[in-house]
Amino acid sequence: MKKINFIALAFVILAFSACKKNGTGGENTIVAFPKHHGVTIPNATVFIKYGATELPGVNASDFDDSKVAVKEGSGNPHAHFEGLLKGDYYLYSVGFDSTINETVSGGIAVKITSKSGEQEVEVPVVE
Repeated sequence: MKKINFIALAFVILAFSACKKNGTGGENTIVAFPKHHGVTIPNATVFIKYGATELPGVNASDFDDSKVAVKEGSGNPHAHFEGLLKGDYYLYSVGFDSTINETVSGGIAVKITSKSGEQEVEVPVVE
């Protein structure tokens, strides 16, 4: 009987550990628009932390990936994070607002609930 319980327990542990959440390997995309007072900040760096709902820190090493928000065509500057799984993510952005000559930064938690798709997110940045 103990052998059956051990096998059942091992199966449950394996089943839960095989269910990967957060990070890459999925079919979701986050499109991040860093904005200061409603104005998109070009060339801002957008960082992403997998499995986070709060700011993990402000150093690049605190994050899993980063992209620079660039303008494509006539659209506003943005950064794409592709191939993401369902789960929690934290976006943090740092850039320069030329209208006030100051560095701006800030972040926001994002939750992906679908198996695939694209989610546009405004990343609020402040002085």
